[in-house]
Amino acid sequence: MTEIGYVHRLHAGAPSRPILIVLHGTGGDENQFFDFARQLLPEATVLAPRGDVSEHGAARFFRRSGEGVYDMADLSRATEKMATYVKAFAEEYRASRILGLGFSNGANILANVVIEKGIFDAAVLMHPLIPFQPETQSTLVGRKVLVTAGQRDPIAPTGMTEALSAHLTGRGAEVRTVWHPGGHEIAPLEINAVREFLGDY
Repeated sequence: MTEIGYVHRLHAGAPSRPILIVLHGTGGDENQFFDFARQLLPEATVLAPRGDVSEHGAARFFRRSGEGVYDMADLSRATEKMATYVKAFAEEYRASRILGLGFSNGANILANVVIEKGIFDAAVLMHPLIPFQPETQSTLVGRKVLVTAGQRDPIAPTGMTEALSAHLTGRGAEVRTVWHPGGHEIAPLEINAVREFLGDY
């Protein structure tokens, strides 16, 4: 079952340790965060899929018609596929926890899986953009989320980042938001925040 889904890189960790799913941004691939994830949690299983949608040659996890304009039917398809994929690997490797880290488009699919399926115990959302009001209202009590973002990010505006954090908090998740003064780039203070957040696992 786990052979069907995405092109990916995989490091099989120790049994009964977490699995960490790392999800690249638009134009990235399975290598973007793989080594970083290995360093973060050396004993964990690390799974890095490549997005199955091509946007002018750039890999993504779901389609869009413009910046911040999502193909909602394809987002639904991608969310179902990712949830099934993650659960299959977590069961196969007997993971103690399911953790996720995503940047930009990777953060967006990760956020929607958390919103719709809740299967992640903890998630790092780096520069997410959810340009719609989620309808799902099931509890996220017990889930931990780290949101990192740039105060001058032209792709993920601060208001939308704050709205996503508020939505997750309102459903019971424990949410921490870390800002840096720049744009859509990943800043060193974000890396430090991720290390601290995932260090508990």
